Amino acid sequence: MCRMSAFAATALAALLALQAAPAEAGLFGKKDKAEKAETARPAAAVQSAAPQAPPRATPEERAAIERMDPLARAAFWAREYDRDPTDAEAGVALARALRAMGRNDEAANTAQRLVSLTPSHVEGQLELARAHIARGQGFYAIAPAEAAAALAPRDWRPVSLLAIAYEQARRPDEALAAHRRALALAPQNPAAMTNLAMFLAASGQTAEAEQLLRRAAALPGADIRVRQNLALVLGLQGRFDEAERLARQDLPPELVANNMAYLRAVAGTGAPATRNWDALSQAQ
Repeated sequence: MCRMSAFAATALAALLALQAAPAEAGLFGKKDKAEKAETARPAAAVQSAAPQAPPRATPEERAAIERMDPLARAAFWAREYDRDPTDAEAGVALARALRAMGRNDEAANTAQRLVSLTPSHVEGQLELARAHIARGQGFYAIAPAEAAAALAPRDWRPVSLLAIAYEQARRPDEALAAHRRALALAPQNPAAMTNLAMFLAASGQTAEAEQLLRRAAALPGADIRVRQNLALVLGLQGRFDEAERLARQDLPPELVANNMAYLRAVAGTGAPATRNWDALSQAQ
């Protein structure tokens, strides 16, 4: 659910105190005073010359970077994660930024590194599942989704991700059961409703999918994806005018035209539609 370069492990270098060695006799007796002073230079001076690791970003800096674009976020969080590979917040944020850029293999590797160090971190397991799903490898998302579900049994997100992982692994019965379980955990959650609805639509059950999507669209927190997936389901039923009116609420005319052409092509061939407009099959 990688091409990132390996993050260096943080090492603590022990600085050994320099002990003064006995003065050596030279041709004319004891060593020169300057040479002796250099030999006896304090360890503190050696330590102060060593490069210092950059300080951890403040909570304010971390909050501010999340308002930036994915490239800026990835650069920032890569520095933070490089500084401390046990920083779970940085690892999750870096994987999320990489996924937003479409660098899904790198996102998966980053999240895998994180959960290897902190396997009980729920958000890390969730991000690993999302990265595998984003790269179209749902089979590998099953284990982290199950781990997150075991760590947070009342959280609907791991179960919904598990359902989508089952879909990609072509295990439809388990996918349907997991989708319904996720909705039972969050009965008023628009994303849980949408994920189940799109599974049903892809299975040909467009009437039930429409009912779920209409309920989801009426809830607080419903976003553009809910409305556009409703437009998709309406189009799959041949209700093109209604689908187009709904699509125009959120999308520019050229994208609406492309979507409607896709729907008419699918309706004409009888082929199954993709899960949604952009194959967006990841739980929030």
